Amino acid sequence: MTDGGSGFRCLDCDERFEFGTATHRCPDCRGILDPTYDEETLAAFHDRLFGGRGAGDGIPDGDGGRTDAGLGRFAPVLPFDREQLVTLDEGGTSLLECHDVGDEADVDVFLKDEGRNGTGGIQDREMALAVTAARVHGASDVALPTTGNGGQAAAAYAGRAGLASHSFVPSRTTFATKAMINVHGGDMNVVGGRYPDAREAFEEVIDDEAWHSLAPFETPYRHEACKTLAYELVASLGAPPDAVVHPTGHGHGLVGLDKGFRELARTGAIDRRPRLYAAQPAGCAPLVAAWKNGEDTPQPVDHPDTICGALEIPAPAGGSLALDVLDATRESRRARRAAWASAAGTNSPNGGSSTPARPWSSSTRRRPTAKPTCSGAT
Repeated sequence: MTDGGSGFRCLDCDERFEFGTATHRCPDCRGILDPTYDEETLAAFHDRLFGGRGAGDGIPDGDGGRTDAGLGRFAPVLPFDREQLVTLDEGGTSLLECHDVGDEADVDVFLKDEGRNGTGGIQDREMALAVTAARVHGASDVALPTTGNGGQAAAAYAGRAGLASHSFVPSRTTFATKAMINVHGGDMNVVGGRYPDAREAFEEVIDDEAWHSLAPFETPYRHEACKTLAYELVASLGAPPDAVVHPTGHGHGLVGLDKGFRELARTGAIDRRPRLYAAQPAGCAPLVAAWKNGEDTPQPVDHPDTICGALEIPAPAGGSLALDVLDATRESRRARRAAWASAAGTNSPNGGSSTPARPWSSSTRRRPTAKPTCSGAT
């Protein structure tokens, strides 16, 4: 484990654990575990990245070529040393300015192109850490339920680590996505129906197999890897963006982005945290509905229906955490609910959903003369 890591903190009961004493959920309450680091390590690493230089000079963002790629460049603020990491040169993806969209909205809009990762998605970051943990803990097999993209990444990184992988995938997942799981050497179990059916099939067998679970928010490492997006955005832009819009299924990306920005703010590397927005498809938007209704926990979508198959997650594993993140960076959902109810003369606002999400992460910086315009799960 990395020298600066101080262990895990349970996000539910606040109990602390050393890295070697827990592998998945909290041993005491089954809450979600989160890696922690000592303040000196965070401050020293942030100073090395940004101290005495422009914020964009600290780490490569990939725009000029994927030099020093892989999460190893963030190893001092990750649970594993660079030498331990299973990597396929993930991260360091391009940040592309979208002039036409920005001109139309009168804001500066940038797209973080996670499609440049090896298997084509942000899940490469997640699996770099999660599969590393599995290997460190002596696993021979990893397994997860997935809408497809996570299965591709798990198969690729497990193969890199010399492990076997087992993905439980709904039958409605696209042929190309399913094929790539096999191309990367993964075992695939196609389950009739949608993601909840695949999750149920996974849960029926995982306790009887000597498999290391990579299921969403079962391992502390998938959301941890996503915090590197925050570091890269600050490095590329020279400052934190005003807002980040993230296409959201289970919530790994939102929770990770928030953690990265909080770490940077805690040491003074940035002077503010961006607003975070969850973008979900109209036919499956449990977080959006919960936010608009002022709920603490998203209610499962009974009949999800969207062509955005990767985001068809009717009951997000990190739903409550994602809502907490939105609360922390924007106006409280309870305050919004009260305001809407007052304006409408009723005690309950209408539910709603966002516009369909696009398969990328984006960040916005307001132009000096721009109107106060933003977009997302509002």
